[in-house]
Amino acid sequence: MFGYRVPAPDEAMLISGGRRGLGGAPFRVVTGHGKFVLPIFRKTRFLTLSMCEAEVTETCVTKQGIALHVRAVIAFKVGNDHESIINAGQRFLSDQDQMSVLTGRIFAGHLRAIIGSMTVEEIVTERQKLAAEVLDTSKVEMAKIGLIVDSLQIQSIDDGDVGYIEAMSAPHKAAIQRQAQIAQAQATQAAVEAEQAAARKQAEYARQTAVVKAEYSAEVDRAQAEAAQAGPLAQAHAQQEVLAAQTELAQRQAKLRQQQLVAEVVKPAEAEAERVRILAAAEAQRMKIQAEAAASYDRVALDRMLIDQLPQIVKEAAGGLAGANVNVLNGADGLGEIAAGLVSQGLTILDSVRQNLGGQDSDNRRSEDRDGGGNGGSALIQLPSSKEKKSNDGPVGLD
Repeated sequence: MFGYRVPAPDEAMLISGGRRGLGGAPFRVVTGHGKFVLPIFRKTRFLTLSMCEAEVTETCVTKQGIALHVRAVIAFKVGNDHESIINAGQRFLSDQDQMSVLTGRIFAGHLRAIIGSMTVEEIVTERQKLAAEVLDTSKVEMAKIGLIVDSLQIQSIDDGDVGYIEAMSAPHKAAIQRQAQIAQAQATQAAVEAEQAAARKQAEYARQTAVVKAEYSAEVDRAQAEAAQAGPLAQAHAQQEVLAAQTELAQRQAKLRQQQLVAEVVKPAEAEAERVRILAAAEAQRMKIQAEAAASYDRVALDRMLIDQLPQIVKEAAGGLAGANVNVLNGADGLGEIAAGLVSQGLTILDSVRQNLGGQDSDNRRSEDRDGGGNGGSALIQLPSSKEKKSNDGPVGLD
């Protein structure tokens, strides 16, 4: 729009003409927004608020009398407040490049003053302290002209051909060189150790790789050998199982055959032997019973025969006494004694005959047992003759 003016973000618009600005300033300050300005009756100028730079190169003498060439860079700008803009506008609005020239001169004077109160060692080792003191001493002067300093950097300090700074740095250089050599030696040693460790690790890795390869190869060979032997081993196992089955079958067949032989031969033989033994025992018992019966029968028959023949024996004994001269001394008692003696002799004869017959029966039984039979248990009885009776008889009251 005609007559409406707007300043840039890094500018301050100064409007002169008409009423005055704040604090009796000959212009009004507008920043950050536009303003309607009457043409012809108002005049508008712009003051930069951007960052500016000033470089200072100055030869300064230290407290020790040593000349130092100092180079510094100052970064500054116009303050953002209305008072700083008014101060800077009144001084630099027509020639804003003079801000850098004036700032450099101001800082050059303060550098000479502050370096003159310090030693070379302090200046070299405490540059930040030097910059801070220069800023503090120049802050008031800079504020009066509407400028503020953002930073001050001491870029270089040189003593020319004097060689003081170099001499001062010689021990440090030697120490640094020594430390550098030590560090280099340590680095070399560390590098050698690292190389040796790497070589050992590489050798160990190669060894492990070779071991693993050997193990894999051995495992592969073993697997191949097992695979090659699997067929014969399986066949051998199968044949072994077949032989075991055949052996078991043969053992079972032999056991069955043994049981069959026992059932077919041994048991019938044992049964036949038991039968023969039982029959023999029965036969022996029968023969014993028959023999005992026969012996009993023979004794009974003998007793009967003797009893039947006893009168004849007595008669024969009495006949033997016929014609004998017998004197009976005691009458009837003596006669009775004679009779009793006769009877006693007859009984003695009877007992003798029985004993003879009993011995003959025993011999006959033994012969029958040997011969397998006998004559049916018959016995021959032989009676003594009258002469024998007479000779055997003792004297019985004879003359």
